[in-house]
Amino acid sequence: MNKNILILLVVAVLVGSFGSPARAEARSWEIDKEHTNFYFSVDHIYAKVRGYFTDYSGTVFFDPDNLKDSKISFEIKVKSVDTGIGKRDKHLLSDDFFDASKYPLITFTSTSITKAEGNIYKVNGTLTIKGVSSDLILPLTYGGRKDHPLSPGMEVIGFNGNLTLDRLAYSVGDGKYFKMGVVGKDVDILVTMEALGKK
Repeated sequence: MNKNILILLVVAVLVGSFGSPARAEARSWEIDKEHTNFYFSVDHIYAKVRGYFTDYSGTVFFDPDNLKDSKISFEIKVKSVDTGIGKRDKHLLSDDFFDASKYPLITFTSTSITKAEGNIYKVNGTLTIKGVSSDLILPLTYGGRKDHPLSPGMEVIGFNGNLTLDRLAYSVGDGKYFKMGVVGKDVDILVTMEALGKK
């Protein structure tokens, strides 16, 4: 091979490998568990039953200028369900509903995040409940980023989002109580979150 051609090939490889600056990773944020939760509401005959989960973990990598590397995931411990009524919570944990001893976790892992209208971001991901996984879109409204008023040296971001899930599609119940007209099948979910990062 001609020596000059070989030199050109080596230069081309080096330029391809190092010529463009590397894209910065999406920023990592720590979930503020005092101001983050997963609330739910479901019909009970004529009333609305509301509850939430008290034990969960998650990761947030988010940068509106680098959505390609942004990602959000959650892991919720089913046994932490709290509707304010112990007897009802115990029933929810039984095999009539969540079967928490066999399926202790609810998980969500994003596969991509895209911007929609305004400050809404579509978080595409996989939700797994009671061993049933399905792809869904969690729409989150981004509140913005600012210095935390009560924590010097920290910044805070926030999101809020709503969606409705068919609990029977995830085998949370066999439809018996729905057919009786006691418990609805559609569950309204509110995800509300703040996350913190050092400036």
